[in-house]
Amino acid sequence: MRNLTMMTDLYQLTMMYGYYKTKKADQIVIFDLFFRKTAANNGYAIAAGLEQAIEYIQNIEFREDDIKYLRSLKLFDEGFLEYIQDFKFTGDLYAMPEGTVVFPNEPMIRVKAPVFQAQFIETAILNIVNHQTLIATKASRVVNAAQGDSIMEFGLRRAQGPDAGIYGARAAIIGGCDSTSNVLAGEMFDVPISGTHAHSWIMSFPDELSAFRAYAENFPDACLLLVDTYNTLESGMPNAIKVFKELREKGHRPVGIRLDSGDLAYLSKEARVMLDEAGFEDAIIVASGDLDEELIWDLKAQGARVDAWGVGTSLITSRDNPALGGVYKLSAKKTNGELVPEMKVSDNPWKITNPGYKKVVRFYSKSNDKAIADLITLDHEKIVDNEPLTIFDPVETWKRMTLKNFYSRELLVPIIVGGELKYEFPKVLEIRDYCMGELETLWGEYKRLKNPHVYKVDLSQELYDLKQKILREHSS
Repeated sequence: MRNLTMMTDLYQLTMMYGYYKTKKADQIVIFDLFFRKTAANNGYAIAAGLEQAIEYIQNIEFREDDIKYLRSLKLFDEGFLEYIQDFKFTGDLYAMPEGTVVFPNEPMIRVKAPVFQAQFIETAILNIVNHQTLIATKASRVVNAAQGDSIMEFGLRRAQGPDAGIYGARAAIIGGCDSTSNVLAGEMFDVPISGTHAHSWIMSFPDELSAFRAYAENFPDACLLLVDTYNTLESGMPNAIKVFKELREKGHRPVGIRLDSGDLAYLSKEARVMLDEAGFEDAIIVASGDLDEELIWDLKAQGARVDAWGVGTSLITSRDNPALGGVYKLSAKKTNGELVPEMKVSDNPWKITNPGYKKVVRFYSKSNDKAIADLITLDHEKIVDNEPLTIFDPVETWKRMTLKNFYSRELLVPIIVGGELKYEFPKVLEIRDYCMGELETLWGEYKRLKNPHVYKVDLSQELYDLKQKILREHSS
């Protein structure tokens, strides 16, 4: 495993040095990791990246070469350099399990630890969680647009580097993709891989038919042919059908064809007719070629006869919105043995944070198991299922509703307690199944690709009053 300890911003180290020099390194603090708005104007996000974040935290180790490099910066004294060699995370970390549907301003991860430790892990866990949550969310949009069709992640060659390709593929599977073209991701995470051949395979043979025959001979029971190298309907489809008939005569069942260019709605409908007339009603049609959720949605609306979609660049880079913007903010610190709430105050209202040691509770209707609303509360607050509870919008406070006939679930679960791992991470495909179940609890209005209905994320009365109190104190 690579040592990623030094994958941090310099100011984390200078702050650590300051805490060390001012003898504040052991002060207990609370940090929340959250985002202020979803990517691509989506109605929700899909939490991802937690497992890799925890791997990072558990393997922090300042090695000899790291210390040598830090010494060369001439910023830190020898006492500090010796101190960090014993770094170990000894705090508590609660988080939403990967695959959980999450909304703006909700703590996805809550850290309680000595400030020396809690501060240092900020950059790395933001890097990991921001990226994988972004791609899992994008994948969920693509899967939603496909309306039940299979989605294959094909983005490795366009990802921003190896790690983005590998962990982006992992996140895409969590978000609902059925497979990835990334062989290393398949090996690392035990997820399905998929792929056929490129146009170069066709072009390397004297003609298209001989290329198809050679491929069918090599993969008689996994034969899916790319038919748009020259002329899809005049050449590709007739040659593919000829090879499929030859396979059938030998007792093999062809998989189908792939379209990678042209008018996919028109070509897929024509290809479907040709396959059906030739007796290959069960042969599938795969489409690829610079697809995203908007185009897939439009093609579906136009009656495209596509069974599976290969989505690459737009998915692995979240091209229309390439950053999630998650942040990691101090929300409380222990002073004289008491946990004191802290809050960032700003002239920009959307940058004002929620203070205190908090948790997130999700409410579900007992009648249909659909999610009703989320409530951010202080950790000590108790929610009693089915006991009428009035919640209100934290900005437009006149918007209120009283919950009845409901049950609730706390979303933050213990991952690390007292420095020890307490959570057993599920396999990636298990996370995907959990994510699909999570999405089933949302009404369709919250999952619209455009202008989704805004899901209710409210503050408890006690947390709201605390926030207003701190704001008044800062303004006086």
